[in-house]
Amino acid sequence: MAGGIEQCTEFEDWFRALYSSALGVACRLLRDPAEAEDAVAEAFARALVAWRRIRGLPYRDAWLLRVVANVAIDQARRHRHGPPVDAWVEAHDDIAVLRLALSAALRALPRRQREAIVLRYLAGLSTAEVASYLQISPESVKEHVARGVVKLRDRLGPQWKEPNLVTD
Repeated sequence: MAGGIEQCTEFEDWFRALYSSALGVACRLLRDPAEAEDAVAEAFARALVAWRRIRGLPYRDAWLLRVVANVAIDQARRHRHGPPVDAWVEAHDDIAVLRLALSAALRALPRRQREAIVLRYLAGLSTAEVASYLQISPESVKEHVARGVVKLRDRLGPQWKEPNLVTD
């Protein structure tokens, strides 16, 4: 029984430490605090169900952030039937249109490219952290990000600019 209490305490500590980062990722994708909280709650619920499997993983934080991003993207797809992806070019000042377009473009990427971009740009992890969490080399992370950015630019148009982050 003590093992169960220790696991519960460990999960609660992890939840408290990671909640605001997870909420930040969801808010960046959804821009609705209530929807973002729902996405984070769903992701943590999935983590709790899988806790025995993920608790010892060295990349469990990234695992959760990836789940948050996937849940948020799924929510955006279910709840909004917005304009086509390239509509933001005509209304680029409308942040809601841009977010819908970016969400659709991210969904269209191959899984590994989407994961690398979400962890690198939305979660703000360094290339080395993304590599560690995804269990691939930093060079692979850079390649996945570069390919994903090209595909995002193709889908969103040449006016789209990738996030301006400090590179490592």
